[in-house]
Amino acid sequence: MVICNLAKVESGVRFPLPAPVEINLKFFFAIVSVLIWVVGAVPPYIRDIINNKTKPHAYTWLIWSITQGTATAVLWIGKGGWATISLLIGAIFALLVFLLSLKYGTRNITKGDTIVLISSLLAIFVWWQLDSPLIAVFMVSIIDVLGYWPSFRKTYEEPWTETPVSWAIFSIANVFNILALSEYNLLTLPYIIAITIANLVLFVICLTRRRVVTRVI
Repeated sequence: MVICNLAKVESGVRFPLPAPVEINLKFFFAIVSVLIWVVGAVPPYIRDIINNKTKPHAYTWLIWSITQGTATAVLWIGKGGWATISLLIGAIFALLVFLLSLKYGTRNITKGDTIVLISSLLAIFVWWQLDSPLIAVFMVSIIDVLGYWPSFRKTYEEPWTETPVSWAIFSIANVFNILALSEYNLLTLPYIIAITIANLVLFVICLTRRRVVTRVI
């Protein structure tokens, strides 16, 4: 957005006003994304965890704590600009939820979940050794989506153990995060797009399964 330059005429003399003031929309979108995260998504999720309504899967949030923290650094290197702020908050949030899940999280953990965790941790180790940032960002996107599997399965079986509104808001925040990117390239876009879609999938699973699964009080 640019505030147009105007001129004032007095006594036949033209006096130019100050030069155009450019409002940084990228910064604005980044702030909106952060506010949506901090005000709209995080409080209800944390509240529901502490009240034993939401039971996060520890494996999922452990994987995300590692991947999102590293992805934040990759995004910064790829000139993601202000969008990096929102991802950094997401990484801190993921670590907080993981720690809470050790006490309040689900005990519905299967061998398949454990295989996913081990595979993801091994993949993360390989990912850290990669010299190509491009290959690394695609790999972290795959690892992060793989980390959703334990929560997908758990939510399908126990849809009342998640907070659907938070997942919807996470996705909305990510849309503004995409708008906040300073550059659109293969380093900055794949990861954010992948987690946005995955968040929406979990939201849909939660809502659709609640129609057929009776809530246990």
